[in-house]
Amino acid sequence: MTRIPDCVVCGGTVAPDGRCWHCGAVQPAFRSHLELTADDGAAGVSDRGKRREINADAMALTRAGGWTVGVVCDGVSMSPRSERAAQVAAEVGAHAIVEGLAAGMVPEVALGGAAARAGRAVAALAASVDAAPACTYVAGIVGPEGIWSAWIGDSRAYWLPDRGPGKRLTEDDTGEHDALAAWLGADADAPVARIRSYRPREPGCLLLCTDGLTRCLPDPEGLRTVLSRRRTGSPADGRLLDSARALVGHALDAGGHDNITALLIPVPADGV
Repeated sequence: MTRIPDCVVCGGTVAPDGRCWHCGAVQPAFRSHLELTADDGAAGVSDRGKRREINADAMALTRAGGWTVGVVCDGVSMSPRSERAAQVAAEVGAHAIVEGLAAGMVPEVALGGAAARAGRAVAALAASVDAAPACTYVAGIVGPEGIWSAWIGDSRAYWLPDRGPGKRLTEDDTGEHDALAAWLGADADAPVARIRSYRPREPGCLLLCTDGLTRCLPDPEGLRTVLSRRRTGSPADGRLLDSARALVGHALDAGGHDNITALLIPVPADGV
């Protein structure tokens, strides 16, 4: 049986959101470093970074039939329980995408419906509009006919081929002074996910990530440079997990000012 950790402040019981049930203190090591893998070689790494008290990023990764689905969310730092918002959005979004694909929906419809469900789930966490947990959202699907991405906020998706130039698939929902203009939460203005599809012409991977990575590696060229150091073997033997670790490690070496999450989904040669 897994032992529930004790609060580092009062010795009380730690809740699932990483706060103490008794005194409410945030637990510094809770979810500080997470890694996910799927049987097709897809992999994600999330790290608290060097300056944040908690990791308010979250990710989900799953397979369904011939589809691989990933979701990455970033808790909005000024909102309460932002880490919980990100976890709920990632889990609900991924489940809803898989459910939609299994029901025969085309990827665009599945992505749009899943983002809306994730938004309702996050909004339900709010005690009031003035105390509303919030997060950004980016989701991706890789299937036999291409790749699809959907987003709300400034978490991003990139197409990174094994050879040739990469491509950013998302556009940040930001306004003046790069202020966030769209997010999930009870205080959001009915956000609707933007969706983009792409048909790769060669193998590579779909990257979903938070701004803890893109602040230091904003362009596909820089991302591919880091990944090129890990281009050995095949996705199934752990290459993409090493690559995700390398991306997160680069951001940590650059200062680790924010939480950092990188999730990579392979697109094989026979899938394009």
